[in-house]
Amino acid sequence: MEKAAADIGVFGGSGFYKLLDKAEERVVETPYGAPSDKVMLGEMGGKRVAFLPRHGAHHQYPPHKINFRANVWAMKSLGVKHIISPCAAGSLQTHVAPGDFVVCDQYVDRTSGRIDTFYDGPISTHVSAADPYCSKLREFAIKAAKDCGIKVHEKGTVVVIQGPRFSSKAESKWFTSMGWEVINMTQYPEAHLCRELNMGVVNIALITDYDSGLVGDVEPVSHAEVVKVFGDNLTKLQKMLVRMFELMPDPATIDCGDALAGARFT
Repeated sequence: MEKAAADIGVFGGSGFYKLLDKAEERVVETPYGAPSDKVMLGEMGGKRVAFLPRHGAHHQYPPHKINFRANVWAMKSLGVKHIISPCAAGSLQTHVAPGDFVVCDQYVDRTSGRIDTFYDGPISTHVSAADPYCSKLREFAIKAAKDCGIKVHEKGTVVVIQGPRFSSKAESKWFTSMGWEVINMTQYPEAHLCRELNMGVVNIALITDYDSGLVGDVEPVSHAEVVKVFGDNLTKLQKMLVRMFELMPDPATIDCGDALAGARFT
């Protein structure tokens, strides 16, 4: 049996590549077209890791144009068992501040028109999204963040909007009133597609600013401050990922459950 090229996949930007040991590029073809970019393979924290920038190396794909199925399939084809899915995000609650990390346990899908399944028939397949993120991977992420001195919220709901526009104040206030903590444009369908291919997935939301509906309740955040927080968050995330991989045992021993068990009508 051919050895997997990587055990852990990360959807992130090119800034992570420099952390890889013995890095190599890999072009991956999929039945769903080309992924956002080449995959970078290497070692990190004692684990074999694959990195793929979901927006492309030059951020050329806006959220609604990302080929999520190709990206997820590419990871699976390389042998990846678990996906780390960090994302820049806005805060919907005053207690979740810019610079904080949130390890989300739920999402709410507010996107439209995105292809969000691999299972178009002829066998009906209904994969549960009740608990979309792997609880075991979340534990490693939370522990790693704390070890690195990062302020981390151990759970939260990310509402995923279509993009590329941001929310109106009315929409944002609605999301806040529902008690949801985080807003982003890429977690759906990425997280669900990972589950459909039986890969465990964990989200790490990197808070850059307060969303528009909190205007009046918090100080307005300037563009310059957002850029600064974004850069600081990436530096913190890099350290956190190294620590997370060090904490994780052999990925083959981490059981995130069988998402396909009972999902098919035959």
